[in-house]
Amino acid sequence: MPPELADHRAAGAPGRAGRALARLHALGPLLGLALLCVAGAALNSDFASLDNAMNVLTRTAFIGIIAVGMCFVIICGGIDLSVGSMAALIAGSMILLMNKLAPALASPLAVVALGMAFALLLGALFGLAHGLLITKGRIEPFIVTLGTLGIFRAYLTYFSDGGALTLDLALSDAYSPVYYASLLGVPVPVWVFLAVALLGGLILNRTAYGRYVQAIGSNEQVARYAAVDVDRVKVLTYVLLGSCVGIATLLYVPRLGSASPTTGLLWELEAIAAVIVGGTALKGGSGSITGTVIGAVLLSVISNILNLTSLISVYLNAAVQGFAIILVAFLQRGRR
Repeated sequence: MPPELADHRAAGAPGRAGRALARLHALGPLLGLALLCVAGAALNSDFASLDNAMNVLTRTAFIGIIAVGMCFVIICGGIDLSVGSMAALIAGSMILLMNKLAPALASPLAVVALGMAFALLLGALFGLAHGLLITKGRIEPFIVTLGTLGIFRAYLTYFSDGGALTLDLALSDAYSPVYYASLLGVPVPVWVFLAVALLGGLILNRTAYGRYVQAIGSNEQVARYAAVDVDRVKVLTYVLLGSCVGIATLLYVPRLGSASPTTGLLWELEAIAAVIVGGTALKGGSGSITGTVIGAVLLSVISNILNLTSLISVYLNAAVQGFAIILVAFLQRGRR
């Protein structure tokens, strides 16, 4: 780390009371999750079953993986409103590619492997395009990703002719273990989510790149004075997020074996909600992957309790997440 950046961080380091307050703040999402679990078990005995827990974690995996990438972007001071539409277009594109390759390649497993690699590549390229438009094009992240939100979903609607793109049946059978198989009783998507979260935490907390991400979100101008390559770091955060969307999509496709214009709808809302409910500052500069994971699980638990208890209509799940975003943003007033 450049010495100027280290000096700046040292000057801005909180005292003992500040660190204690920060630890208490970091425990907030975990305490909230624990209280929700107690309430869920009290309202419905099925909530505490192992099957329900695995179901909640599996459904959390898609949004949780995207939220890990979104955490880097928000800590760096950016935002991405297009992740749901991006996931839909990646899903549709990989289905088209795999259906096209199936007659030419004898092995369905080879076709599936190529499709998965294509999803990762496409996600990284979309992220790279976002990063270059924001840094080299000098366009606000909100505007860039709002534009691509419409572009991605429009192209999927065009490719599917307004309907659904469906995976070939033989390929669907070969691909299904990626979503439905388990290892040691834990579904594959949960293992992938865990691996992505651990890797994300390692990058954010144990590498120079992770410290630069936090420094840029805290004060971009100071980071530039400290010789940090701000544009390069920002581009990499969007490439990282695009790769996470690619991973989530390649896990999601075998679940239904199809993609339609409604695929990934409101995923951006859920991913952003998971990040800020997990304690990441909306203005950037600070946050944690652990908090993001807890935030993603917490939102899934809220949805699961609503489904099991019928306290309110399931159609209001998005409203609950919207209220959560506003409430946490209100509580974060003045935080950097």
